[in-house]
Amino acid sequence: MKEEFLRLSGVTKEFTGVKALKGVDLTVYPGEIHCLAGENGCGKSTLIKIISGVKQPTSGQIFIEGKEVKNITPIDAIHAGIQVIYQDFAVFPNLTVAENIAMNKNLLENRKYMNWKEARQLAVKGLAMIGAEIDPDVLVERLSIAKKQMVAICRAIVNNAKLLILDEPTTALTRWEVELLNKTLRSLKESGVAVVIVNHKLEEIFEIADRLTILRNGENVASGLIQEFDRTRFVECMTGRTLVDERYVPETGSDSVVCEVKGLRRKGSFEDVSFTLKAGDCLGITGLLGSGRSEIGETLFGITPATDGEVIVRNKKLKIRSIADAVAHKIAYVPEDRLTQGLFLTRSICDNTVAASVADYMEKGRLNLKKMVDVTYAWIKKIGCVASSAEAPIKTLSGGNAQKMVIAKWLNTHPDLLILNGPTVGVDIGAKSDIHAILHRLAAEGVGIIIITDDLNELYYNCNKFIVMRNGKSSGVLDMSAYTMQDISMMITKQGI
Repeated sequence: MKEEFLRLSGVTKEFTGVKALKGVDLTVYPGEIHCLAGENGCGKSTLIKIISGVKQPTSGQIFIEGKEVKNITPIDAIHAGIQVIYQDFAVFPNLTVAENIAMNKNLLENRKYMNWKEARQLAVKGLAMIGAEIDPDVLVERLSIAKKQMVAICRAIVNNAKLLILDEPTTALTRWEVELLNKTLRSLKESGVAVVIVNHKLEEIFEIADRLTILRNGENVASGLIQEFDRTRFVECMTGRTLVDERYVPETGSDSVVCEVKGLRRKGSFEDVSFTLKAGDCLGITGLLGSGRSEIGETLFGITPATDGEVIVRNKKLKIRSIADAVAHKIAYVPEDRLTQGLFLTRSICDNTVAASVADYMEKGRLNLKKMVDVTYAWIKKIGCVASSAEAPIKTLSGGNAQKMVIAKWLNTHPDLLILNGPTVGVDIGAKSDIHAILHRLAAEGVGIIIITDDLNELYYNCNKFIVMRNGKSSGVLDMSAYTMQDISMMITKQGI
């Protein structure tokens, strides 16, 4: 057995009487990829902050390379070779790639001025180490999310990182970008760097991990080699319950047409998209990034109006030229990026819940606040959201609970058609299962459901019919029961449909 790089023993952390961590143990070895998994709110982020010196444990011991360390600070952690890459990457968008990569080295050496020649040489060396083809002179703000992440990784490894911690690194990446990241992490592993990935996506964890530690409610529930886990054990450890993947099949066939789309086209984005949604249907739309899948949802919701085509909801032909038109016609849209497009983060859960239907609460020129709060509590209960109160800021909710309230906001408009773009992005397994169950229930109640996703598991198990988009062209509506997940994957990636 290799000598451990990091060991945590019996680590606890309390916040005003609330125990975020309850005697957590964690061991990380050089040259391994160790996944730290758990549902939102289980203590993963708190544990990372303790390892990196941002927070101090209430009790417990921390050992780095066999030596106990106490009162570790962020600078101490960096000097010890510990680097953390958070979800926002903490890059400077107005600086070049080279300047970003050299920034930490300058700070550690207390330099007052940037040596641009040296910074560029350092960047070229770091980028070559992970095989990243990025211009060191380009501004970081011009890079894709995946390339910004590569810059953050380069910045870490050029500072002699021995332990690299990545917090939810794949949340905003495409499948191809995830594979590129995994290739980079395997290269770092082979060079002896210890890698800890915070993740809750089962498929991605089994692809990359050597070892796995699972937290639930601030406690270790399982730890071991990845071979010791299968899907059932992983899910049970994560959630404390047994979740079984079953393909969605509408309870009974229905002839009641909720929505009909004929020859929908948006110039430069997609063309000739047609489908019919009946009561009970969950229609999936999938394809690679830029295939036109997301643009269909945006067009149906009036964000960017269609060039041609017809949209008929409840036997009424609609003219959708704006979002206001779509909402007026009882069409709702849950965007992929809930943080910037779906929520008002500084406002309360109540304010967010009624944001799309606030006119319903106006009485004699004033808002009926009690009615708003009562409705919010009703939705919190109905949709299974875990929240302290309706008045709490929505930013205090976990990712899964926040996404449930985005859905509740639109359900409060009583839509006939609900379009969801990436409905479970950044959501843990338990909350994902809850959200899918909500969508199936709505479909059974007669709401038209469209799920736009690049998650094949989500598509395969939760839609009874689907469309594959490629280069703006539609495959037509396909019956899910006639295809395997591998069939769909091949349809997405092959040269023609």
